[in-house]
Amino acid sequence: MAVTHEQLAGAARAALGGGRRLEAVERVAGGSKKGVYRLVMDDATTAIAYIWDDSENYWPSAEGDDDLTDPFSHGLGLGLFEAAHARLAALCVRVPAIRLVGRAGTHCAADLAIVDDVPGENLEELLARDPRAAAPVMAELGEALELMRRHRAPAYGKVAVVDEGRRSRGTSCEGVVLERALRDLAEAAARDTRIACERDRLRERLLGLASAVRPRTEFAVVHGELGPDHVLVDADGRPVLIDIEGSMYFDVEWEHAFLRIRLGDAYGPLAAGGLDEDRLALYTLAQRLSLTAGPLRLLDGDFPDRAAMAGIAEYNLTKALEFART
Repeated sequence: MAVTHEQLAGAARAALGGGRRLEAVERVAGGSKKGVYRLVMDDATTAIAYIWDDSENYWPSAEGDDDLTDPFSHGLGLGLFEAAHARLAALCVRVPAIRLVGRAGTHCAADLAIVDDVPGENLEELLARDPRAAAPVMAELGEALELMRRHRAPAYGKVAVVDEGRRSRGTSCEGVVLERALRDLAEAAARDTRIACERDRLRERLLGLASAVRPRTEFAVVHGELGPDHVLVDADGRPVLIDIEGSMYFDVEWEHAFLRIRLGDAYGPLAAGGLDEDRLALYTLAQRLSLTAGPLRLLDGDFPDRAAMAGIAEYNLTKALEFART
């Protein structure tokens, strides 16, 4: 851990007050770009600490990681978190309340945020355990997605970039997606011979899908990686979005392509009318390639849950190959 117990104790006192004492620090599973820890106080109050430090980031470094004008560069850092949190909260989309933010050097050497804890299961776990109980959660999540869809911006890119009036790289969402997909294809082909053998076919499929997409001049708010593991279910059975740093203004089809992939047959309650099928097709193949190349890249490092990550890569690799052959 990049932060000492003493440093977290000071931050916890500043965040939660009331004379509480930090009793325990528990790592929360799942984080690959930042440290996520549950802070347990001596009166059983809990909170969650996010720590953005290189030692907490399992992803191997790559050129352009810190280029925030690239909508798909790694969503790292307190600034991105604060901007995304402010935008989503303003839209009445539920996110954990912020109790404290600390720039590097304030409480510790890394950027830090402490937010409300939402104990219990996430949507992925609830869907697996009791799909009927998950129905009202899915319905409210669909309402949140509609709120995000209705908010329009004249430019695409990370929320922090667009809201500050800066310009993102590229000329269109589909162009940025195509560029990234071709890069993911090259990386996947370098790591797996099955992709290498179909590289030309996959490239032609991407180019053909991209050529069918018509220009667009307005963009919605999207989470970017809204899998069911990024939706917590609170004590009242309401959805709470987490891992929001990658939120951006973009084509809403990007969000729905990802939701379709992650939720499968459970996606139905979140389906939205009026989506552009050409964009969905391009973005689905692009995400299959991303969910192949990304996990394979992560496995180059020391990410602990290797079997799960390898399974994600294998499943999406198979789906990408199926897509290319249709």
